[in-house]
Amino acid sequence: MSDENTDDWESAMNEQAESEASTATMEKLKEDAGDSKLMNNEKLDVILDIPVSLSMEIGRTQIPIRNLLQLTQGSVVELDRLAGEPLDVMVNGTMIAHGEVVVVNEKYGIRLTDVMSPAERIKKLK
Repeated sequence: MSDENTDDWESAMNEQAESEASTATMEKLKEDAGDSKLMNNEKLDVILDIPVSLSMEIGRTQIPIRNLLQLTQGSVVELDRLAGEPLDVMVNGTMIAHGEVVVVNEKYGIRLTDVMSPAERIKKLK
């Protein structure tokens, strides 16, 4: 990665850090999830380096196999979302946030606009 690319992403990240959204610290996450008693430092340290799959979903649709087989280059598939609606941010298939697409130096990224609380995320896992 060139220094120019790094500088652009660093600028975007700094801009995000300066925005109104507050950054959650591990202590804050621990306090928010206190009811479940799942997040104490010893247990959290064990899982911090486990990789997870992060994906963004712009929409979904269901079509019959007949229509699926008729798709060709240039075909348009209608999704269940309107233009401008936020994307779903998924971690291992579980929604954890909403966001909007950003482009920095010709690469896509996502700016998180609404993040579920740790307690809500834990409830979704059960």
